Amino acid sequence: MTTNEIKEIKQLLSSPKNLVIVPHRNPDGDAVGSSLGLLHFLQKMDHKVTVVAPNDFPDFLKWMPQTNKVLKYDVQNRQSKRAIDEADFIFLLDFNALHRTGSDMQSYLEKYKGDFIMIDHHQQPDAIARFTYSDTSICSTCQMVYHFIEKLEMVDLVDAAIASCLYAGIMTDTGSFRFASTTSTTHRIIADLIDKGAENAKIHNQVYDTNSIGRLHLLGVAMNNLVVIPEYNAAYITMTRKELDAHDFQKGDTEGVVNYALSVKGIVLAAIFIEDPDQGIIKISLRSKGSFSVNKFARNHFDGGGHDNASGGRTELSIEETVEKFVSLLPQYKDDLSVSYEN
Repeated sequence: MTTNEIKEIKQLLSSPKNLVIVPHRNPDGDAVGSSLGLLHFLQKMDHKVTVVAPNDFPDFLKWMPQTNKVLKYDVQNRQSKRAIDEADFIFLLDFNALHRTGSDMQSYLEKYKGDFIMIDHHQQPDAIARFTYSDTSICSTCQMVYHFIEKLEMVDLVDAAIASCLYAGIMTDTGSFRFASTTSTTHRIIADLIDKGAENAKIHNQVYDTNSIGRLHLLGVAMNNLVVIPEYNAAYITMTRKELDAHDFQKGDTEGVVNYALSVKGIVLAAIFIEDPDQGIIKISLRSKGSFSVNKFARNHFDGGGHDNASGGRTELSIEETVEKFVSLLPQYKDDLSVSYEN
């Protein structure tokens, strides 16, 4: 984002506007945190701001201030469309293409006559926004929102509510600050957010230490389903709808489970395959260590994408066919999978 673009945005924000913020479908901690952090910031500038999410998000994120005011496009369709229609412009946060909002919301956003402002850290953003702030080297969209506020020279407006939302998104997207994308700049921002009121221990507890019994039992099922393929430094987990239903599955219960497969010694590529008969798909999460790009792997084979070490995809195959396809692909990547910072 250029200096001139920042000047234009500052001018656009210099008088009260009707603004909408849109995160991606199935919003995670970074999507919710960046959306709500930006919402609180823009409200302090006297704008009318509405977050319109494509659908609901996990309960462990609903402690953030004003989550109760987020509109869900799939169940609050009329209100969501009205907010979009009345928006002077729309912020797109934590996604790089409109299809990431789901087909129904995508088609409505494509009819929007105003301008988009995109803030996102995923690779290869579509050219859909008047202003695009894209940086794949930054660990999270929440950190980018902090930098965006910096560029506007308004960091002094960051209060405890903004700080808490941004802290949560940075924490979740960096695996509690352990991923390689966590830089010294990230830690300096985290320090400032704590100084501005983010209660780090409390936030960690609210996100990670509020498990239901069903989720913990489901985690046991996932560990029992873990398969390791040592000759390719790969591992995968399967979860059927029957298994999910048997343990009172709630949105967010499988969040982060794929990382257990990646934690096995010597594993470079990990995947989880989750059956979703409502959409008629298998949802896929992919993780990797070192130089192996699951973004390219997902784009090439599973209609997905994301980051080099964390990505997602989907397929309309059965769960058995999906596993068979995944395993059949590994031989062509054997050399790449043998090269990792752990080997």
